[in-house]
Amino acid sequence: MKVKRRQALSLLAACMATPALGASRITLRPEKVVTQVAGRRLPMLGFNGGAPGPQLRFRQGDTAQIRLDNTLDDGALVHWHGLRVPNRMDGVNVLTQDVVIPGESFDYLFDVPDAGTFWYHSHYLSYEQVSRGLFGAFIVEERNPPAVDQDMTVQLFDLLLDADGQHDDSFDPARFATEGRLGNIKTAILSRNSVQQGDRLRLRIINPSVDRIYRLSVTGLEGQIVALDGMPLEAPQALGPMMLAPGQRCDVIADVTGPVTLRDTYGGADDVLGQLTVTGTRSPSDAPIPALPPNRTARPGTPDHTTKLVLQGGAGAPAHRGTGTWALNDVSGLPRRPLIAAKRNQTVRIDIENRTGFPHVMHLHGNHFHELDTSGNLGPLRDSTLLAVGETRAITAVLDNPGAWMLHCHMLSHQADGMATWISVS
Repeated sequence: MKVKRRQALSLLAACMATPALGASRITLRPEKVVTQVAGRRLPMLGFNGGAPGPQLRFRQGDTAQIRLDNTLDDGALVHWHGLRVPNRMDGVNVLTQDVVIPGESFDYLFDVPDAGTFWYHSHYLSYEQVSRGLFGAFIVEERNPPAVDQDMTVQLFDLLLDADGQHDDSFDPARFATEGRLGNIKTAILSRNSVQQGDRLRLRIINPSVDRIYRLSVTGLEGQIVALDGMPLEAPQALGPMMLAPGQRCDVIADVTGPVTLRDTYGGADDVLGQLTVTGTRSPSDAPIPALPPNRTARPGTPDHTTKLVLQGGAGAPAHRGTGTWALNDVSGLPRRPLIAAKRNQTVRIDIENRTGFPHVMHLHGNHFHELDTSGNLGPLRDSTLLAVGETRAITAVLDNPGAWMLHCHMLSHQADGMATWISVS
């Protein structure tokens, strides 16, 4: 079934209301919502009446006070993706807190030390709840933000609908062993729909899709990529196609030169996800696009711990000793012992090898890491790293945030069926 772009864009035209910057307390209510799509009423899940949920904005150094008030008929948790929060605030069942049962609440309280583009989402039955809309943008502004005319969020999302245009609950279990839950509608949820020619934009691009990878190309802009996964780049990169796996983010600062079109070209696709119309003209800025101020992070040294993480399983792959479809080091699901037991401020190195027939994106909670190139040089800070079929990549990090931290594939169908482990920092 083919759905027109206009219908897809109306799919999640939900509450984009933004609480006041640094609001003293915010309440998030996961609940059932109904959204219009393709002329039909589509039941979804959302926060505060909308899918996606409200955009949360703070200033670097603020304290977030957020109450989760569970109005669902099922359990609920919220994970603050990419934020270096205290471990007890991380929103992970078993590792950090109990599931919030229907009718109950939980108060999250944490400082926001890093400026950047982050997001929040369900971390309970997440492949199901996130696919239905339980996610939203979490923005932390710099103390001295760069001068732009518009600061926008772009959330890439896909939905799987059945032949009647309804949310497809009959997800084929065989897809857990392949690419996961890929929707037949793709869209970009934009926080605004129009700009002026000459505007300088900051696009905060987030991929909250459950399993889909995008190769995002943007026309109508001239500028630079200034941050990945919420962390500023030491040297901004030329604006070109952006590979965004589930959970990853990319910040762009660019000037509008014409109508803006966002297009996905991953895997041979050529699909328009969204557009910004031009409604006027202004004099463009002649100031150079600046590098963003870095967040305070420790630079890795010689590793105190080195380990290997082998990604296994899926259709067509050799057998492993895990109990699920997928496994990490021959274990499916969280093992009894951590992959690494480190002391606070120690440096670790993990060599990740993808022995499966499908790509995976490995996400580390509570910490950021550097990807290493083939010569061992430090790449950008990330919280998620994408590995193609057969690819091996090393990552290194200073683990300065104590607690039990999940490390898992953020293709949530893969996580649900075995691809998860954890790291202990004492």
